[in-house]
Amino acid sequence: MKKQGSDGNPAPAMPVLPEPLKDLKIKYTKIFINNEWHDSISGKKFKVFNPATEEKICEVEEGDKADVDEAVKAARKAFELGSTWRTMDASERGRLLNKLADLVERDRLILATMETIDGGKLFSTAYLMDLGACIKTLRYCAGWADKIHGRTVPMDGNFFTFTRHEPIGVCGQIIPWNFPLVMFIWKIAPALCCGNTVVVKPAEQTPLSALYMGSLIKEAGFPPGVVNIVPGFGPTAGAAISHHMDIDKVAFTGSTEVGKLIKEAAGKSNLKRVTLELGGKSPNIIFADADLDAAVEFAHIGLFYHQGQCCIAGSRIFVEEPIYDEFVRRSIERAKKYTLGDPLKPGVQQGPQIDKEQFNKILELIESGKKEGAKLECGGGPWGDKGYFIQPTVFSNVTDDMRIAKEEIFGPVQQIMKFKTVDEVIKRANNTTYGLAAAVFTKDIDKALTFAAALQAGTVWVNCYSALSAQCPFGGFKMSGNGREMGEYGLHEYTEVKTVTIKIPQKNS
Repeated sequence: MKKQGSDGNPAPAMPVLPEPLKDLKIKYTKIFINNEWHDSISGKKFKVFNPATEEKICEVEEGDKADVDEAVKAARKAFELGSTWRTMDASERGRLLNKLADLVERDRLILATMETIDGGKLFSTAYLMDLGACIKTLRYCAGWADKIHGRTVPMDGNFFTFTRHEPIGVCGQIIPWNFPLVMFIWKIAPALCCGNTVVVKPAEQTPLSALYMGSLIKEAGFPPGVVNIVPGFGPTAGAAISHHMDIDKVAFTGSTEVGKLIKEAAGKSNLKRVTLELGGKSPNIIFADADLDAAVEFAHIGLFYHQGQCCIAGSRIFVEEPIYDEFVRRSIERAKKYTLGDPLKPGVQQGPQIDKEQFNKILELIESGKKEGAKLECGGGPWGDKGYFIQPTVFSNVTDDMRIAKEEIFGPVQQIMKFKTVDEVIKRANNTTYGLAAAVFTKDIDKALTFAAALQAGTVWVNCYSALSAQCPFGGFKMSGNGREMGEYGLHEYTEVKTVTIKIPQKNS
């Protein structure tokens, strides 16, 4: 069997990277309810900025509780028994999701340019990685639509018993700013696949791609009220979704702090179902027997990807003592190769942080690292005269009690720590309130399997990092969240299991 990537069995080709659109027109800035565009009931709007230039892109209608109420009414009506959506064949739901994937593919360039301008994401990353993942996720969930079914159960007595996997109902979905379009698709695709209706609140920093998706959802042919999109702020629109008595489930990706508020709101309202994908402080463990070149590169990408603004960022790197100094040296060398600048331009490897608040928080944590005795090897400050850019930063001689080793930085700041024994590093790696992801680099299969079992994390990578796919469940242990997204496991979060038992005259095996 020929290895993929060899001459006889070439690896799948990536799409050719086009140039970003030069003068992108923002068409959709209103609230999307019932397949129609609405002004906010309050009349308020909010400004959306380009983090690379600090310039205003546009103003967007600001939804709050009153708008959320209207969106929920529309979603509830679309979910009524006998509605077009509820009576639609499951295979037809799959066809609509595939049609939406076709439209995203058609408008890939528009959406990638929008993600770059709105969120500071590298254009190459947005076009190749994010849009690619969105299209694959939609197609994956489309394929599942008519394959979700219950079972017959051999109940004692003269009964015929079966289970139905039914949609939960109206789902509130609150998405983050770091992967606006990917998270929009991760939320709506499984929910719609299972037959739910949704009210989505995009992050106030990055609402534009979600609103553009509203136009594609309508074009694809989804019935009115199935998808509703309410841009706004967390304490108003987000809180209204979390507390709403007619929302059956809420899904949130974001900080642990806000995740706690959402779970509390669910408890104080109607005990709605909750899935949370929250923060992380993921350990990445490098043994002396690892392929050092690969380990350095994966550790680098695992931290610096999207300016460090990833929940799975491998931000606690534990390196075995014999190779520690060489690993640090190579990591510094790699970080110094970066070109910062306009994320729309080719050759740029790092864009801006999302906004002033995040920018200041990261710089403050860098200062804490210096004060607490970590060795600043490179970077450590802002870059350029406009935009929220921070130099790629590497700290060595980091200890577990330092803030930079405990708190989620969400920026381009790499912490490299030293360890001596297997037992020691397992204990240290698990000594965190988080449990989203972890990785181990070693050529020893026994070590790899030991760590795969011992690390308290929803995902453990061996000799790789950030390997995610629509087929694989993703979610956290501990305070990194509840439930799973993607894969077959992710679909379970959007269904209720109903047991139906029928009395019969006589049962036969």
